[in-house]
Amino acid sequence: MSNCPCGSGRTLDQCCGPYLEGAAKAPTPEALMRSRYSAFVTANVDHLERTLLPETRGDFNRDETETWAKSSEWTGLEVRSTSGGRDGDDEGFVEFVAHFNMDGKKHMHHETGRFARQEGEWYYVDGIMGVRPRTAPKIGRNDPCPCGSGKKYKKCHGAAA
Repeated sequence: MSNCPCGSGRTLDQCCGPYLEGAAKAPTPEALMRSRYSAFVTANVDHLERTLLPETRGDFNRDETETWAKSSEWTGLEVRSTSGGRDGDDEGFVEFVAHFNMDGKKHMHHETGRFARQEGEWYYVDGIMGVRPRTAPKIGRNDPCPCGSGKKYKKCHGAAA
């Protein structure tokens, strides 16, 4: 069994395989985004189209997508951050970088993708290149940690950053 292209460390059968085959639905926006990366690696254009929000599929170009997928050597995926997409959420965001080689040159696709849940299923809606603008105020190093520990942020969760 081969490792999943998404870089999870699991086999394809234990990770994105069931989503690519349509046998299971991705439980989170991150899982869906990882499966979409794996779909580019395997040129599974059906999965890429099936996981688009239905009302956005009119802009999908199967031929261009298949050409990009097949003419690229996909070399890795970095998931940089996620927000939303939990139980009870109908929207989630995943910032990621997909690395690939094309025409002998290294490239990267850095995007923050937006995902929506409709009737219990996650779909890719759209994305912006790079990092989605901050929606919450920045926490200062000397501010109280938002986890409620009573410690300064720099001595609590900021220490790992």
